[in-house]
Amino acid sequence: MSVYASASFLTSANRPGQFVADEGREVAFAGRSNAGKSSAINAITGRRGLARTSKTPGRTQLINFFALAGDQRLVDLPGYGFAKVPPAMRDHWRRLMEAYFRTRATLAGLVVVMDCRRPLTDFDQQMLAWAEHAGCPSHVLLTKADKLSRGKASAALHQTRRSLGPGIGVQLFSALKGTGIPEARQALDAMLGVAGD
Repeated sequence: MSVYASASFLTSANRPGQFVADEGREVAFAGRSNAGKSSAINAITGRRGLARTSKTPGRTQLINFFALAGDQRLVDLPGYGFAKVPPAMRDHWRRLMEAYFRTRATLAGLVVVMDCRRPLTDFDQQMLAWAEHAGCPSHVLLTKADKLSRGKASAALHQTRRSLGPGIGVQLFSALKGTGIPEARQALDAMLGVAGD
């Protein structure tokens, strides 16, 4: 059975003092508020209601920790770039995520979720820069691949790979169609140091 099938909610953190103990290994998920981050987490774990999804972008307002088998975790970071969020809230999220990247010794990797129709926003680039500064690998999920024709999706994939260069994994993903789930799990396995299915 996949290690992700045992995923369960641990806790939410609104400030660094509420982070879970800095032990084991964890992979964080980051993405624009409307990029489908929660849907991607649910699809990868096979747990429909694990991460909250909403038709209103920006619902992930805390850092949410999910337990996997052993001492491994997935971490759902607040969605970013949503215009209707008050400036004070955006500033709080930025400080919270900066503290997360600066302090977590257990951070083993970052998955950046990008809408394949609008990849590599300034916010996405900021997340990748924070991961690089923290010394952890990154993997990009180009979500909502079902919204594009096969040719356009392939073009978006190749363009994003060219823009990022070597060292960062990039793949197409669709939570709706199940596209790319095995590949995403394989990338997570490598970051978490777990054996594959």
